[in-house]
Amino acid sequence: GFQSLFNDVELPLAVVLAKMECRGVCVDTDLLNRLSVDYTSELDGLEKESHELAGHAFSLASPLQVRTVLFEEQGLPVIKRTKTGPSTDAEVLEELATLHELPAKLLQHRKYAKLKSTYVDALPLLVDPRTKRIHTTFNQTITATGRLSSSDPNLQNIPIRTAEGQQIRSAFRPAEEGWQFLAADYSQIELRILAHLSGDAAMLAAFRNKEDIHTRTAAAVFDVELKEVTSEMRRTAKAVNFGILYGQSAFGLAKSLSISQPEAAEFIAAYFEKFSGASEFIDDVLDRCRTDRGVTTMLGRRRTIEGVRDRDGRRGVGGVFALSLPERTAVNTVVQGSAADLIKLAMLQVAGRLVREKLSSFLVLQIHDELLFEFPDNEFDSLQSLVVGEMESAMDLEVPLEVSVQMGSTWADCEK
Repeated sequence: GFQSLFNDVELPLAVVLAKMECRGVCVDTDLLNRLSVDYTSELDGLEKESHELAGHAFSLASPLQVRTVLFEEQGLPVIKRTKTGPSTDAEVLEELATLHELPAKLLQHRKYAKLKSTYVDALPLLVDPRTKRIHTTFNQTITATGRLSSSDPNLQNIPIRTAEGQQIRSAFRPAEEGWQFLAADYSQIELRILAHLSGDAAMLAAFRNKEDIHTRTAAAVFDVELKEVTSEMRRTAKAVNFGILYGQSAFGLAKSLSISQPEAAEFIAAYFEKFSGASEFIDDVLDRCRTDRGVTTMLGRRRTIEGVRDRDGRRGVGGVFALSLPERTAVNTVVQGSAADLIKLAMLQVAGRLVREKLSSFLVLQIHDELLFEFPDNEFDSLQSLVVGEMESAMDLEVPLEVSVQMGSTWADCEK
């Protein structure tokens, strides 16, 4: 329960995190300074192009001026409103980008400006003059689900899918010659936890047989053989799988896949028909949340949540779940919070073994379901088998845990 979570996980973890904070991580400031120059010229170019498209100069950073240019001068449709007037947030600009060139330029400009101020220019200033490394702070008591968060700088949300995010990650590198990074991450951890907690037979079988869960879901949702699944079908199934975890409605899924709402509702219905254990699990979590006014993770972390409706109240058109925010939060907390419990246990096990086996390798960062280590070349084999062994056995679940490992001379090389 809660007491043992505190004594056996959170307290010993505080020591592990303190060591990680003290060690810090090395960044290549020269590379960041070069990126800063590149980003500045990129921003200048985008600003110039935006001014040309608008027919005059205006401040790209002023929502008021952007609003005037887009809606009054260019006559673009208002998509949503805020208290102060028409919105120019990213979602709106993405929609408007299909109608006009300017919104796309504004989005690009915002992206570079954000990366430049948050990382490229900020990271060199955070390097400790004595250690020559960046020392982030890991917050153990911030999130409601039990995940860790990181601040000054936040190293947990450097974009990973973008080329720019990779450029920034390539500035992170081991300080010494002959050392490298090793990144170990849990594959599809939240879906495995959903399989374990729900006991859904089809999901358990897919993971136990080492099948690709998204392909298996696609076969079920589209009613085809595994070998007939196309990459497009798999992409849809992936969105459905993650949508289910976050309690997404047919409306939300339709929006993220750019399909019609009835079509999205059919996908969700087909999903729950195939994985009926998952819908029973969601109902059970929500029924319990109604009576207990909260939910608990696998290790007993509790979160108070009010406002969950009865079984009929939380269903929409066609009997498909239409969950409210408290309901989505409840389901997501159980799954994501249990995944957080698991990686914390894994961190404790790995850290303990590194000390006992007198390895020089050490843990540098935790990025939700990934651990990043710095190691000397001669310890690669022992570190890899130790990390994979401990992470895969950190909890005894109804499905196997799978950990994939990448090594590289920079953090970016570990994400290939």
